[in-house]
Amino acid sequence: MPYMRDTDLTSAFLEGLAAAPSSALLLDYDGTLAPFQIERDQAYPYPGIVPLLQAIQQNGRTEIIIITGRPIHEVQKLLLPLTGIEIWGAHGLDHVLSDGTRQQVEIDPALQSGLTRAKDWLSQEDLLSLAEVKPGGIAVHWRGLPEYRIEEVRSHTLQGWSDLAQDGLKLLEFEGGLELRITRPDKGDAIEAILKRLGPSTPVAFLGDDLTDEDGFRRLEDRGLSILVRSEHRKTVAQAWLRPPDDLIGFLQRWLNQIGN
Repeated sequence: MPYMRDTDLTSAFLEGLAAAPSSALLLDYDGTLAPFQIERDQAYPYPGIVPLLQAIQQNGRTEIIIITGRPIHEVQKLLLPLTGIEIWGAHGLDHVLSDGTRQQVEIDPALQSGLTRAKDWLSQEDLLSLAEVKPGGIAVHWRGLPEYRIEEVRSHTLQGWSDLAQDGLKLLEFEGGLELRITRPDKGDAIEAILKRLGPSTPVAFLGDDLTDEDGFRRLEDRGLSILVRSEHRKTVAQAWLRPPDDLIGFLQRWLNQIGN
């Protein structure tokens, strides 16, 4: 079945916001709100995104929640001047509420030891310069490398880490890299916790781009709207598809219009 850029399902969901006293907008960060950048600290949101999110937040009828693989402090910095939002960082290991309250999941020492071995292997193979160490995971980024080098790094890292990807650790491919991380929590677990807190009739949408967002899409099935945000469509369980930045901005503007009615 071909995906339409503006589906009937998306329109029906947005129209339903007008009558809802509250709603929740769940958003991935990299690749969704912001284009990928070789320099990760320069991955600012698409122009126009932050003002729209600020307007939605200030309206008071929508809770904005970021669910990302990044550490929380990085997202907070990149989203300025937008503040006071809930963020689930490191795929749900780290969590800050809109009032600043912080909650962190304790990592099993055995799993942390596996991640340390993965880092040591990268150091031995002279790949540590490509690595990002974060809570519960270690990622190798190859964006910006020549194609031949990307395949070398990818295949070599897959081989080197394959024995570690068991008993609570998993290998995930994402746009521009590979990550070894703890199996749980994932973005689906974060969304499950959010849904438990919200009323059963609260409209909820989750927008994401990457394979790591599929856990969230699956958890939202039959409960809310899941949207793939990506320039090119790929196989996904998401119910709809938006191309950034124009379709994404249009979606957020329509969200704002509906809650402002």
